Amino acid sequence: MLELKLNGVKKFMEATLVVKNITFEAYEGEKIGIVGANGSGKSTILKLIAGIEPMNYYPGYPQTSSYGYDEGLIHRPNGATIAYLEQMPVYPEGLRVIDVLNMAFKEVDGIEQQMRELEEKMKAIEGEALEKVLNKYSNQLQLFEVKGGYDREEKLSKVCTGLKFDDHFLNKDFDLLSGGEKTTVILGKLLIHNPDILLLDEPTNHLDMDSIEWLEGYLKTYKGIVIIVSHDRFFLDNVVSKIVEIEDMESISYKGNYSSFVSQKEENMRIQYEHYREQQKKIHNMEKTVLSLRDWAMRADNNKFFRRAASIQKKLDKMERIDKPIFQRRNMRLDFKTSDRSGKEVIKAVDISKSYGDKVILRNANLMIHYGERVGLIGPNGCGKTTFLKILLGEEVPDTGIVELGANVMSAYLPQKITFKNEELTVLETFREDISMLEGKAREYLAKFMFYKGSVFKKVKQLSGGERIRLKLGMLLYHDINLLILDEPTNHLDIDSIETLEAALEEFKGTIFFISHDRYFINKMGERVIAVEDHSFKSYTGNYDYYKNLQIEQFPQNTKTIQQTARPPQEQHMKKENLGLENEKAKALKRIERLENEIKEIDIAMSTEETDYEELNKLYSMKLDLNKELDSVMEWWLSMAN
Repeated sequence: MLELKLNGVKKFMEATLVVKNITFEAYEGEKIGIVGANGSGKSTILKLIAGIEPMNYYPGYPQTSSYGYDEGLIHRPNGATIAYLEQMPVYPEGLRVIDVLNMAFKEVDGIEQQMRELEEKMKAIEGEALEKVLNKYSNQLQLFEVKGGYDREEKLSKVCTGLKFDDHFLNKDFDLLSGGEKTTVILGKLLIHNPDILLLDEPTNHLDMDSIEWLEGYLKTYKGIVIIVSHDRFFLDNVVSKIVEIEDMESISYKGNYSSFVSQKEENMRIQYEHYREQQKKIHNMEKTVLSLRDWAMRADNNKFFRRAASIQKKLDKMERIDKPIFQRRNMRLDFKTSDRSGKEVIKAVDISKSYGDKVILRNANLMIHYGERVGLIGPNGCGKTTFLKILLGEEVPDTGIVELGANVMSAYLPQKITFKNEELTVLETFREDISMLEGKAREYLAKFMFYKGSVFKKVKQLSGGERIRLKLGMLLYHDINLLILDEPTNHLDIDSIETLEAALEEFKGTIFFISHDRYFINKMGERVIAVEDHSFKSYTGNYDYYKNLQIEQFPQNTKTIQQTARPPQEQHMKKENLGLENEKAKALKRIERLENEIKEIDIAMSTEETDYEELNKLYSMKLDLNKELDSVMEWWLSMAN
């Protein structure tokens, strides 16, 4: 039975500690999701398992499948095949996509070649020599069958159909493909190869929804170990049975899918807070007793009281303190400044048609989006979503028809690929380039987008995908807007940042029009889904689950795989019943965070030397009131969580 184990793994990248205590196990047939903030070391863990990162051998460790790292062990099963999605091997020039996919059959091709050679030998020999070659041929034939030689065409066809590789695409030059297309081809090759341990780093990033849903179905029945790093919460919900969270460079494992992990983590925080609160009461009473005993000892000049106070103080000093749970980690603090509302009609498209040569993209397509709506545009890759966006932004001209924004519409656009005018400028310089603002105020504003201290002096060319989105959002949201146009806004954000973005978007009073293949995001943000169907737009009043269930009802023969991933009706009913409670709990957590921040600010103000007695009294009184409110909200949150 396949078994992969990581125990106390610690890893430095040059002088930087990346992870310090990673421990989890994976067994045959198990699918595990690794989650955590960007830069927490998720991809590093996959590379360590794959053997891509250099390994430090220690004296006494056998150099077999158990490797010593900076600290800890990774045990991999002997002889197990391992494949990692992010590996981008250099192939000889001139290879087509089909040639790259066929490389998955390299071992099978080698066996078949040996069989052909043995067949030629058998034509020229007899007797005992023939018997020996026949035995060898029989062994090779058996190996060919075990390695899936007879299933070659079926495997290739299954993956090509699922990932939508048509004949035209299969014959394209691999070197001329985009980065996303190359990644998808490599994914296809890995799936055909069918390794014992499959390591996937953001596998859904370049796939459309149909391909993602096909991949979900494929991975569910995968016989080996699958370990996935992903920010696609819907995908994780449908595929994995264990979540490993990386936080503060350590790992914590949770049984179940992503939604189960969120519930368990919240429950753990509630229990930890209850234990913390009880301990704090105990500590407070013990400290009070120590002060009283010392006071009595001084008054009565009695050493017995001093000794008793010292004994209690010793217990206090030795007590293992329970940390107060951090309800909200530092994240983007977005604040939308909406302008005056626009007219009722925000985006209007009438009889839009667009073709490129013989290829029809849109034909007589009509669309209307009204003020305040949250609308998601969905459809397979190449169906015309991006083309329509370009027409809307004035970058393309339709062959026929009109697209226009309504009266008093002030829009902001967040593109999928974010670039800046001058990549050599720093974050601070880029932000202030078109905005007249003092440096101090600019740094204060950028801190809301998690650019703290020295990070504002980082050159934009060095920014990660998530950092680019944060900077671009900061620049867009500084201006008054009432229409947000978003193109795959969650692509390069970690889950915490996505959820922060979602919370901010919920506060936005204007209109939101977005393209996304993130089904969790569409479910949370979308009030209406517009699907590109038959070169036109079809509107569905509801979120992604509503749209998908309608598809299942209308086209049951085409939704075999989809039915496995769609939420059952009773689950949807339960979700609706719990939605109000979950929203209230989420609001309570936000209120707890706000109160804690206000108390912290008062503590800082009270510690300032310039604060006079009167101001100090006032601040102390405010702090008492806030602490009472915090206790009250905490009590309510704990009662709701039970």
